[in-house]
Amino acid sequence: MSFVPIMWTVWSVLVLLAIALYLYRSRLTRDEDDQIFLDDSFDQMKAEQTSIATKVGKVEPLVKISLWLVAAGTVFVIGYYIWDVVNQFK
Repeated sequence: MSFVPIMWTVWSVLVLLAIALYLYRSRLTRDEDDQIFLDDSFDQMKAEQTSIATKVGKVEPLVKISLWLVAAGTVFVIGYYIWDVVNQFK
């Protein structure tokens, strides 16, 4: 198997991983409120919001890492094709 299909497969997997993490984070934050004012009778809602914030806090670094990996993979793919074009004109 040549290098190009492997390169595109790895890049595609990275993109799909980033999309999946982004969608998961979006699904978590769908029910999150930006600011809520609750008294003691709404402890259950407060616990739910805290749980959502905790889950989002755990997923957020993974989303950032996956986006950086996609960016690095994209730069690598573009660099490979630029290198290929330069070598064709030698």
